[in-house]
Amino acid sequence: MRPRLMFADGDFDSRAPEPPLAGELVEDLHLETLWAGMARGDGRLFALARAATLAPLTDPAAIAYRQEALGDCLRNAPAVRALHALADEAVTAEEKTIRVAGSPEALLNRSRRLLELFCGHLRGLGGLASRHARDFHSAGFTRLFQLIRTELDEEYLRSVEALLGGLDFEHGIIAGARLGEGNKSVDFRLHEPPGKGRASSLHRRLKKSGLSYAIPGRYEEDWRALAMFRGSVLAPVADAVTRSADHVRDFFRALRDELGFYVGCLNLAETLSRLGLPVCLPEPHPAGAGVFTARGLYEPCLALRLDAAVEGNDVDADGIGLISVTGANRGGKSTFLRSVGVAHLMMQCGMFTCAGRFAASAPEGVFTHFKREEDRSMSSGKLDEELSRMSAIVDRLRPGSLVLCNESFMSTNEREGSDVSVEVVGALTGLGVRVVSVTHLYGFARRMREERPDGCLFLTAGREAGGERTFRLQPGIPSPTAHAGDLYARIFGESGGSS
Repeated sequence: MRPRLMFADGDFDSRAPEPPLAGELVEDLHLETLWAGMARGDGRLFALARAATLAPLTDPAAIAYRQEALGDCLRNAPAVRALHALADEAVTAEEKTIRVAGSPEALLNRSRRLLELFCGHLRGLGGLASRHARDFHSAGFTRLFQLIRTELDEEYLRSVEALLGGLDFEHGIIAGARLGEGNKSVDFRLHEPPGKGRASSLHRRLKKSGLSYAIPGRYEEDWRALAMFRGSVLAPVADAVTRSADHVRDFFRALRDELGFYVGCLNLAETLSRLGLPVCLPEPHPAGAGVFTARGLYEPCLALRLDAAVEGNDVDADGIGLISVTGANRGGKSTFLRSVGVAHLMMQCGMFTCAGRFAASAPEGVFTHFKREEDRSMSSGKLDEELSRMSAIVDRLRPGSLVLCNESFMSTNEREGSDVSVEVVGALTGLGVRVVSVTHLYGFARRMREERPDGCLFLTAGREAGGERTFRLQPGIPSPTAHAGDLYARIFGESGGSS
């Protein structure tokens, strides 16, 4: 019995190991800001958002399965939050129930109490399903509500509660066994317990036969032997009831976690809507299909940090292996780069994307190679460190992967950095890897435009005549200047040259 809201035929594992180089991806794309916006201070929601984002899907059908469920959630947010709250309440109640170790009877009593508790939550789940099922249409939620209606209906819950009521053995236990090796009792079999004020038919037959013995209970050994006998009889029952309780608990845990991911999506969507920013369900395509088109693509982490609307960009890069971004400093180039990476990851975990429209191939991995601050502890040069990080990425690349480069190979002179970039980026794109590169290496951008004009898209950061930044990127010839003089003039009130 599984919710199946994240996968059509599998379980969502929130504790799965993170992929290699995940730390750099998280740092470079500011993903913790995204997850914090989804969590709203809830540590569990933060962990679920992280787990889903760092386990991206590559099958468009699997992505679409989650998108359908997310669409249901966006249309029925109060019902989804109520379902999540009920599942969380059930799991929390189990966690607060004192755990016992020792006798089978103690374990049986705890598990029986838990199942009685869970029956109340299952009944509440059935009530929510009956009120809201007609409003959900995705395969995931349709199957969940069908499961609740057919397997957890009122008749079934009443039968479970009646069975649990008989397991308190308030009026004693009747069990059968046979003699095994050494005349020890083996193959215990529990019989229907006597009810209040009445003995069972087996009990009456035993009394009539005269084949009975009453333990006097005058000695400690008597009670110890009786406890051992009772434990042997109840052990298989305790094991069965405990497994049943664990099964229901695991169902509620899975339901809480899978709904928790969608609650995080709702939280983020509500925040972005409050800021006046659009979201859309993206159009996923198979890896390697070369699709990448966006309208109004913006960086949600920047919007969350500023708590304000931010500029978006349009991209038409279908069939393009390299997107090279040049132009004015502080013109939105790195922000655009992060928006590309975050959008692909959001699409691949079944979320909406932060754009008016977004269509892209699902990458076989998203990797970042961003400029790092100087580290005095490094035993080798900074270029060696950059090449080492790129080598670690290359070891994990497959055709259809996406590599985001932010001022890579800037630690050496312009000519050498351009030569390295041409060789590295040329090799990657030649193997079917898409590269998005923000660079000040004009020689690199110029050579790529001259040598591979059909496979490259060149964007430049916008700048008004007076030096003001538009924070929008436009297709254009690679810019040989970052217009650092604009910043100098703004800060010091003097005119400065371009650089």
